[in-house]
Amino acid sequence: MKEIQDMQIIHEVHATKGSYSYRQSDAHPPARLTYSRAGDALIIIDHTEVPPEYRGQSIGQALVMRAVDDARQHSIAIIPLCPFAAAQFRRHPEWHDVLSQTMNIKSRP
Repeated sequence: MKEIQDMQIIHEVHATKGSYSYRQSDAHPPARLTYSRAGDALIIIDHTEVPPEYRGQSIGQALVMRAVDDARQHSIAIIPLCPFAAAQFRRHPEWHDVLSQTMNIKSRP
C-alpha cells in the first residue's frame, strides 16, 4: 500500500468549485473529493467517491487530509457536508482547527 503522504493527488480549482483526485493508472477511474467555494475563506466538501479498486487503501482519507493541509496553508475553513468527510473529521480531532465554527462535529469516544 502506498503511503498517504506519497500519493500524487491532483487539485483543480474553478471559479466556485474544486476537486482533489487520485488515480493509480488510466485503467481505473479516479478517486475524487469535490467541494464548493463559499467565499474566499470557506469551502464545503460535498462529495467523496472512491472506486472499489481503491477501497481499503486509505485513499479517501488521503483526499480529505490534502484538503485539510491546503485549508491550513491558505487559512480556509471547511464544512464537511459529505458523510465520508464528516466521519473523517470525527475520527481526526487534530483537523478541527480548520473546521468551520458553524459545525458541531464531536469525536467519538
